[in-house]
Amino acid sequence: MVTSAHEGMHRIFQERPEVLAPVFGMLGVPLSAKATVDAVTTDVTEARPLERRVDTVLRIGPSDGEDFLLAIEAQSGKVEGKEASWAYYIAYLQPKYRLPVLLLVVCQDRATAKWAAGPFDCGSRGWTSQRTHPLVAGPDNSPVITDVRTATKNLPLAALSALAHARGPERGAILEAIGSALHELLDTDPETVRYVFEFLETTLGKTPAGEKWKGIMSPVTYFPGRGTMIETAYLEGLAEGKAEGVAEGEAKGILSVLEVRGIAVSDGVRERITTCTDLDLVDTWLERSRTVERAEDLFAEDPEGPGADPGQA
Repeated sequence: MVTSAHEGMHRIFQERPEVLAPVFGMLGVPLSAKATVDAVTTDVTEARPLERRVDTVLRIGPSDGEDFLLAIEAQSGKVEGKEASWAYYIAYLQPKYRLPVLLLVVCQDRATAKWAAGPFDCGSRGWTSQRTHPLVAGPDNSPVITDVRTATKNLPLAALSALAHARGPERGAILEAIGSALHELLDTDPETVRYVFEFLETTLGKTPAGEKWKGIMSPVTYFPGRGTMIETAYLEGLAEGKAEGVAEGEAKGILSVLEVRGIAVSDGVRERITTCTDLDLVDTWLERSRTVERAEDLFAEDPEGPGADPGQA
């Protein structure tokens, strides 16, 4: 079964190709940071009723040499016979596109990474007719990014680091660094912030690392997988108001969520939300904003304060 973690382990290379250069660097394979990257069909099925698909296939156009194909597989454990499929992928892709082919296997644990590194030989009687030698990215060679400055400069690589070390003792420090980096970049690069937040929330899921991530991103955990539209609305609102202060940023996030949910907001309610400086109270309203039927219900059981509507306690 294809899980969200499996999907994320290879899709980040499709969606954030800037991660390729540093990953190739840690593998000892030179690759220009200015290389072009294009997705190629992952279907390697022949004219027979046998379906074969590579997780991801990219065409890399380095500035200092010939193009090549990079086949990327996500592997969460050892699978008997998988090495034969990898050999098939390479043998199929090379003549089809008339390009050299490299295979990258991304693993989350050391045992799987050690097995995936091969090499895997096909032959008999002392003669090797074909050898498959994958590149492997796993816990032992993936960077442990715990420095906020480093995470801020390359968020996609930091996200891959979090996934590679999701089962290790470093996961907490890595996620803390990414969380701080996201807050720093919220007003300058909200698109990347949304991508990394959703990528980690989806791929880490309900694992211990996933629970740690939800705790770090506490304002966003009011929307635990309840819909990307609401999460996005909150992040956009927060980014818009962040420069003016935390309370104002969260207030705009609340109003954005209500707007996405189609809930009308009166002038009195809007004024009460935007003038409140009590962060605990704003956090409470934020939590309620995803479930209330009326905007006025945000203030249920709250004492009246500046900007409150008469009769709305």
